[in-house]
Amino acid sequence: MIPWLAVAALIVIVDQLSKIAISKLLAAKGFLKITSFFNLVLAYNKGAAFSFLASGGGWQRWFFTGISLAVSLYLLYLLKRHAAQRMFCWALTLLLGGAVGNLIDRVWYGHVIDFLDFHIGSWHWPAFNVADSAICLGVFLFILDELRRVRKGN
Repeated sequence: MIPWLAVAALIVIVDQLSKIAISKLLAAKGFLKITSFFNLVLAYNKGAAFSFLASGGGWQRWFFTGISLAVSLYLLYLLKRHAAQRMFCWALTLLLGGAVGNLIDRVWYGHVIDFLDFHIGSWHWPAFNVADSAICLGVFLFILDELRRVRKGN
């Protein structure tokens, strides 16, 4: 289980260092145009994915903190129980690293720091971060693993 935890810790470290660097870089201006379709922005999300419940008045901070903590503990349990299933463990590890990265933000700041802004013209995809990217990749691997398992008949 130690290699999986090391990868999850690396995701958390990269996530937190990127958020610190972006916060310092964009503190004055709030955004930096990189290309015609990508900006760095400084965005604070008090809600969940796509700012779900962001205007909840504050209770959502502890609600999502509790969910993140419970999910993280369950992911640890699954990692230990299924240590021999490589793709499944990769998925769990990415989910764990992303969940803990965003959990740290919620506990320390009361919001998640997002900074990656992809757009087409004036249409912007919701800003996200390294932890969110790890979560998305983890979900993709989880689905791929399940489809493989179903195909094999297990």
